[in-house]
Amino acid sequence: MAEAYIVEAVRTAGGRRGGRLAGVHPVDLAARSLDAVMERSGVDPQGIDDVIMGCVSQAGEQAMQVGRNAVLASKHLLESTPAVTIDRQCGSSQQAIQFAAQAVMSGTQDAVIAAGIESMSRVPMGSTATLHMKEGLGGYKSPGLEEKYPGIMWSQFMGAEMIAQKHDLSKDDLDRFSLSSHEKAIAATKSGAFDAEIVPVAIETPEGEEMHTVDEGIRFDATLDSIASVKKLSEEGRITAASASQICDGSSAVMVVSEQFLKDHNLTPMARIHNLTVTAGDPVIMLEEPLFATDKALKRAGMTMDEIDLYEVNEAFAPVPLAWLKHTGADPDKLNVNGGAIALGHPLGASGTKLMATLLQGLKARGGRYGLQTMCEGGGVANVTIVEAL
Repeated sequence: MAEAYIVEAVRTAGGRRGGRLAGVHPVDLAARSLDAVMERSGVDPQGIDDVIMGCVSQAGEQAMQVGRNAVLASKHLLESTPAVTIDRQCGSSQQAIQFAAQAVMSGTQDAVIAAGIESMSRVPMGSTATLHMKEGLGGYKSPGLEEKYPGIMWSQFMGAEMIAQKHDLSKDDLDRFSLSSHEKAIAATKSGAFDAEIVPVAIETPEGEEMHTVDEGIRFDATLDSIASVKKLSEEGRITAASASQICDGSSAVMVVSEQFLKDHNLTPMARIHNLTVTAGDPVIMLEEPLFATDKALKRAGMTMDEIDLYEVNEAFAPVPLAWLKHTGADPDKLNVNGGAIALGHPLGASGTKLMATLLQGLKARGGRYGLQTMCEGGGVANVTIVEAL
């Protein structure tokens, strides 16, 4: 089978809800990442076969095919460049990478940009689910779903609490992991570890125009006491806002190409796609599926966890990566080495390509060979992508 290669991977620095990126229209924010992979690769825009854009809340400013609108708003892509917008919940742009790789590996396309966008300030999380309910129509849970899952409303928060209990993770475990996310993100920021992956975004401030280049969600003054003092989200639970991912604005993009495209355009690849896996399981506990998806991915790749040099496991809630570590027996020192969504933010549809940019730069900095990325997704789905750094 033909191979698929990654030649560029970028992301914007995250913006807090109502923060520094809140004034940027999501179409323009998405276009910024698309333009960056074009600028850095030097590829003739005529060569781009497609753009696959992940976005979860496809309403308001992110409606009307936000992927296509981002192409039209870009400075470097052509009006003739197709685009599609997909929703696999939090894994939307990780799935975009996998669809792009599948297109290239099948030989039907040679160069595809996988990307993601989410402006959670301007298009609030859950807005698409409540839109019709406000008009007196039913919600997303149909009579057929109710018959199969009576009285159960899908809740990622509930799923995360179930994981904490099932895997015997205490509130202190979660708080300590959350602190480590901030500490690693602080160290990465101060050392310049993010510089190569972050795309500067021009923003307007009271002092004039500035470039947004630092993840706004990092708590540089975080301590265990400050994290532990945050009130639990439920009286009997263990999770707090401090052990959950931060609402975030951001975009990201990854260019995936064929071997022939590499040769024809004299490109140097960052990585080769080694394995693509997606699985689904229990929609109630929901966020546990990365554990089992990883098992399947490693088996299909003929690999063991010891062969993986770095892992990015999305920190939707602290119990997810902690349960993943316990289940897989993976080395904690290889997990989210530059921090994760608890510190850096989780811009939903943009997180998949965002994490890939961070993973690839992490492998490069450490001279690692194989990286594994996975994340939990609404409905009990999980993607796993294994890459080989080149």
